[in-house]
Amino acid sequence: MNLTKVDLNLFIVFDAIYTEANLTRAGQIVGITQPAVSNALARLRETFNDPLFVRTAQGMVPTPMAQNIIGSVRSALSLLRISVQESRIFTPQQANKTYRISMTDLTEAVILPPLFQRLRRLAPTVQIESFLSKRRETTKELAAGRLDFAVDAPLNTDPQVRHVKLMEDRYVCAMRKNHPYAKEKFSLDDYLAMTHIHISSRRSGLGHVDLALGKMGIQRKIALRSQHYLMASMVLQQTDMVMTVPERFARRHELHYVHLPVNDVPSVETHLYWHESTDQDPANRWMREQMIELCQHVTAHEKVMDKAS
Repeated sequence: MNLTKVDLNLFIVFDAIYTEANLTRAGQIVGITQPAVSNALARLRETFNDPLFVRTAQGMVPTPMAQNIIGSVRSALSLLRISVQESRIFTPQQANKTYRISMTDLTEAVILPPLFQRLRRLAPTVQIESFLSKRRETTKELAAGRLDFAVDAPLNTDPQVRHVKLMEDRYVCAMRKNHPYAKEKFSLDDYLAMTHIHISSRRSGLGHVDLALGKMGIQRKIALRSQHYLMASMVLQQTDMVMTVPERFARRHELHYVHLPVNDVPSVETHLYWHESTDQDPANRWMREQMIELCQHVTAHEKVMDKAS
């Protein structure tokens, strides 16, 4: 193996193939044609005297050799990126940058209004694109630079992805005001007697409350499954249905809510995710600081309002 004259761009292609498992998509990320990717892979194979990737029905699968060197390759590329990024200075007032953030409609409603108020003052020419990326693709999107941040539950354990907790909340049972069950004493039997709305970005699967009920050998009656909290709140206002939601959501939408009569339901945590390759990037770091500080202010304000009510 002779690495003395290897083009560093080959390792960028290697990382893209490893991430995408597809030569065409790897080329799109790097900005070269599929034949150029194939040529780069051929040169890498000659250098390492190993196939590196084997074509299968599931895509380009890395060989043991490729799996052994990917960590070192990514570390080296990260160091190169950091050295370039640290030489740049981010000036918010003059920045003409678009941040791409994956978040649900619920986190949009909590974070984006105050964030934009702050950005208009500190970085008036900065833009934000918000959309929901599939959870299983988040790491790949962050690594490829197609996504700057993700705001999600603490489920991503990929070592390439950094994260910090933004907010925490508890689940409550929300309903319209003047609901027949809007009373102080609210039992598990009351909860099970109701018809429920369940919010999930997945087409199927159980929520935290359903898992807790399942341990008790019981289940609730779900009449509507949707991916949008804001739509569901409108349904609540017009029916006697109920919805298990974070307390922050119920309070913001002026819904009546009661303590959830189900044990072992974990609190709702919201984390901010970013890729390790952008950890030292001034623009990424600045926006992280804004979002963290903003969520701290939101939480502090809500505590004051709770004490006053």
